[in-house]
Amino acid sequence: MKKILIVLAFAFGLFQLQQGGHLDAFIDGAGFTQSGSASHSQLSAQDQQLYKTLERISRKGPFPYQRDGITFENRERLLPIKPRGYYREYTVDTPGLSHRGPRRVVTGGNPPVEFYYTEDHYRSFTRIKGH
Repeated sequence: MKKILIVLAFAFGLFQLQQGGHLDAFIDGAGFTQSGSASHSQLSAQDQQLYKTLERISRKGPFPYQRDGITFENRERLLPIKPRGYYREYTVDTPGLSHRGPRRVVTGGNPPVEFYYTEDHYRSFTRIKGH
């Protein structure tokens, strides 16, 4: 779990950098350099897919799956309660699977101001910090 959190922090930090933000808050203690020069190729295949999903969200597409960007209903009530339409979900490909798999990024707000990751199809969430 710690590895996933580090990767999420790194991936979101890169996302923030693309949006004009700064990585300093993420980099300290995460094992990456202050310059943000950690290579995309250093990530595992699964982590690279997460990064690609965050990149697609930042560019507003194109998305590989028709259901990417649909409203996430939060039926499980594991995320903070917000009005319908606040949350959107996006597929994170899982290498080796021929279908969407269980991994998703759920964003909150328009434009997104909250980011959550689930690797178990909404049974649990990890907030991607950075705002």
